[in-house]
Amino acid sequence: MTDVRMLAVPDGLDGLRLDVALSRLFGLSRSAAAGLIDDGAVTLDGGSPARSEKVRGGSLLEISIPEPVDLAAAPPRAVDGLSILYDDDDLVVIDKPVGVAAHPSIGWDGPTVTQGLAAMGVRLSTSGAAERQGVVHRLDAGTTGVMAVAKSERAYTGLKRAFKERTVEKLYAALVQGHPDPSSGTVDAPIDRHPSSDWKFAVVASGRPSVTHYETVQAYRAASLLDVRLETGRTHQIRVHMAALRHPCCGDMVYGADPVLSRRLGLSRQWLHARSLSFEHPGTGERLTVVSPFPADLQHALDVLDAES
Repeated sequence: MTDVRMLAVPDGLDGLRLDVALSRLFGLSRSAAAGLIDDGAVTLDGGSPARSEKVRGGSLLEISIPEPVDLAAAPPRAVDGLSILYDDDDLVVIDKPVGVAAHPSIGWDGPTVTQGLAAMGVRLSTSGAAERQGVVHRLDAGTTGVMAVAKSERAYTGLKRAFKERTVEKLYAALVQGHPDPSSGTVDAPIDRHPSSDWKFAVVASGRPSVTHYETVQAYRAASLLDVRLETGRTHQIRVHMAALRHPCCGDMVYGADPVLSRRLGLSRQWLHARSLSFEHPGTGERLTVVSPFPADLQHALDVLDAES
């Protein structure tokens, strides 16, 4: 079933790109709007437009919107490499492998943490949106490491509050190109969606406050291994801030990594790992710290650099 709608473009949208106009008219993401245009589900004055075409007030727009996907209906799915680092009645802390998203979402058909835990028989909190129950924070699909998921309602409430109040200590390891100067410091730069790309982020003056602290722990000939602590938790924050310093994460082609160096290190994704989480246990009140070792592909890149030094 599809929802076919026809309307005249409001004068207030005159001059906008078509994908932007659709996003504002129908509450779609720009990537979803662009996908509908590319699939031929949109006509403008009877023609087949490009996503970048500018709309004019009064033009006749017709769009066929597919029936919404029931993300909550995603079935359990075994996830290779997903392992449990800590588990009790309140929460589970997992070691998330690469290529796994936190929860189902539109446009993602790969494995997810929530599906993987369901396949392992782990019952999660019922708090939160149906497709992300128990999820209190997320890691990018291409980022590995420690991720906490709530099993009890008190854990969900307590952990969400802890992340909001910034009492959770999040330590990442990042291998970046070159050598940051100074070798340790703070990046305080607001982040928002990239002005010309709906799936990237950038330092934008009008963006949300974003603070990243970094410290060089090992300097190699071509790269530096950093400890990174997040004060805020914006999407792609470390990747964006490191790129803004002109020291992108090795392997991160999206944000300007050198492909030659990335290939030499055997990287097919950004070298970024959620090394540890430390927080007050929502049930016992005791401080809990969980650590994840480097996965094989990231360790291999360090071994290559060690051999070159």
